[in-house]
Amino acid sequence: MQWVKSFAAGALATLVFHQGLLALLHFSGVTPAAAYNWSSTPPLGVPAVLSLAFWGGVWALPLWWLVRYKPARLFWWVSLLFGAIAPTVVAMLLVFPLKGLPVSAVTWAGGFLLNAAWGLGTALFMGPVFRCYPRTLEIPG
Repeated sequence: MQWVKSFAAGALATLVFHQGLLALLHFSGVTPAAAYNWSSTPPLGVPAVLSLAFWGGVWALPLWWLVRYKPARLFWWVSLLFGAIAPTVVAMLLVFPLKGLPVSAVTWAGGFLLNAAWGLGTALFMGPVFRCYPRTLEIPG
């Protein structure tokens, strides 16, 4: 059940925190990319924002695996750092080149910022919202 909650936390964090920050950046004129993009994505024609939410849920699974036995202070820091680094590196080194999108220092910085917000949002939804707190490691014997 914890894995389902984690997936849901990552998907929701994408819609609220990642896309929410992107909307704020767009409205303030920092980025030309608008949030909550409903245009279809190939090959299945799924709206881009729903595809992004799905992948946010998928990324939450390894995040939960990393933080499930961490004390509270590490739970938040690992979530922030994992969110900022892992999805950004994969996006910039794999996804953007495959889609023919330009990669620059600005896209790296934006990725780190947006994905760090996703990581913190995922931690918030995993912990206080879904009560999916890290557990203590119990060694039988």
